Amino acid sequence: MEILDNKALVLRTRNPDKFNLIPKSKVLGKVSPDVYEVAVHWGMDESRVLKNLGVRGVPSPILRSYTWPGKYMPFAHQREMSAFLTMHKRAFNFSEPGTAKSMSALWAADYLMSIGEVRRCLILCPLSIMHSVWMGDIGNSIIHRTAAVCHHSKAERRREIINNGYEFIVSNYDDLPLVAETILRDGTFDLIIADEATHYKTVTTDRWKSLAKLITPQTHLWMMTGTPAAQSPEDAFGLAKLVSPDLVPKFFTAWRDMVMYRATRFKWLPKTDAYDQVHEALQPAIRFTKKECLDLPPVLTETREVALTPQQAKYYKLLKERMVMEAAGETITAINAASGVNKLLQISAGAAYTDNKEVVEFDCTPRLNVLLEALEETSRKVLVFAMYRHSIDTITRFLTKHGVAAAQITGDVSAGKRTEIFKAFQTTDSPRVLVIQPQAAQHGVTLTAADTVVLWGPVMSVESYIQCIARTDRAGQTSDKVTVIHIQSSDIERRMFTRLANRVQDHSMLLKIYEETLAE
Repeated sequence: MEILDNKALVLRTRNPDKFNLIPKSKVLGKVSPDVYEVAVHWGMDESRVLKNLGVRGVPSPILRSYTWPGKYMPFAHQREMSAFLTMHKRAFNFSEPGTAKSMSALWAADYLMSIGEVRRCLILCPLSIMHSVWMGDIGNSIIHRTAAVCHHSKAERRREIINNGYEFIVSNYDDLPLVAETILRDGTFDLIIADEATHYKTVTTDRWKSLAKLITPQTHLWMMTGTPAAQSPEDAFGLAKLVSPDLVPKFFTAWRDMVMYRATRFKWLPKTDAYDQVHEALQPAIRFTKKECLDLPPVLTETREVALTPQQAKYYKLLKERMVMEAAGETITAINAASGVNKLLQISAGAAYTDNKEVVEFDCTPRLNVLLEALEETSRKVLVFAMYRHSIDTITRFLTKHGVAAAQITGDVSAGKRTEIFKAFQTTDSPRVLVIQPQAAQHGVTLTAADTVVLWGPVMSVESYIQCIARTDRAGQTSDKVTVIHIQSSDIERRMFTRLANRVQDHSMLLKIYEETLAE
């Protein structure tokens, strides 16, 4: 296939008559006794018709005329993702976390808006990435479009945001049942982007039913996840019913019988061809691994925002007020600052230590759920770094309860036991997650079986931050790319993560953070 004058696609065929279906096409002549050259106008409709006729490698017109607005030029794989999405009204993007799927989808949506095919876009995603990922990427790319987050305790306010005409609405997937009727009545959302699509795997949930209700024959639907059926082949059914319902049976039990067999009365196991069946059902789809994205930087950083619970917020505020009183008219030393910062970080992380070394626990369920979300988004191993021993115990118990094989490394674990755990992590399937106290594994430890590093909260120095990442960002990393996830809830955590990520370190860093926090 050739591109003629940037306006037409030139194809060779033995059957030129089939292209009569395309009004803007023309037979140019014969290139051999039984092969014809046909020129077809290079437009969105024509490109899709060619694809439907079975012509391979038809390029999307986005590659011809789109200006790719924003701060950054797209990587080669992002262009390919965007082009793929524009060519399919309903499709999956199964690329790994860290491959910049969100910005590719935004560029594709913006292009379809520019040619009049899409009016408004609804983005459904986890609460923790509504601002940090989606609104952040909108600000870095399609800033000329209007956008708003639809997440509010009052129903009136949610309806007002939806009815205000914003071109992009970002909503938490758990809020969808609350706003679905308003979206239906509005009737102008013709593109839905479902991020972390595995949350729609179960057709009996209100979440799935609400999304299905919004989909009409005219609706574009792009679903994105790096782990489409990580738990079981059964999970593919709910996703396929939304994007490609003709590729799966009408009822779940029939799909289960296709991909699973009953091993015992209460246990079902995948059939030998189960994942081939899943692959066929979850189409059309595109997938890039981090290793394939050669133009990505070696370390990719993202932020997950999670609100403090009311209990945490109450004591965080009380501690700040006490610190302000103590600082009034007094000289604050680096030791005072480090102690104050440490206490605020402890409350943010879920437990504070009294002067008597007793532990005061705080409800941190939202933070734990955000960690679980991050683990569900990758099929590979993960390191979780947490500064405080009580947090490590809480995280390990939570993961074990949710069926995630986890081990912990703290100063209390003997050198021999650490070596045993590290070896198992590197060479066997279990544990999948290591929960680590930074000072217990900062130097000389290779943990390249993981390609994701989660920081439960900020660490106290740039050196410690670098060393945490270096456990997996080193020779032997088979993914070639490492994703670092910051989990943050409070102003003090935001300030510290910003400085750590920017490698800002001097003897007065904690003092400056302390003063800024009290001045807020």
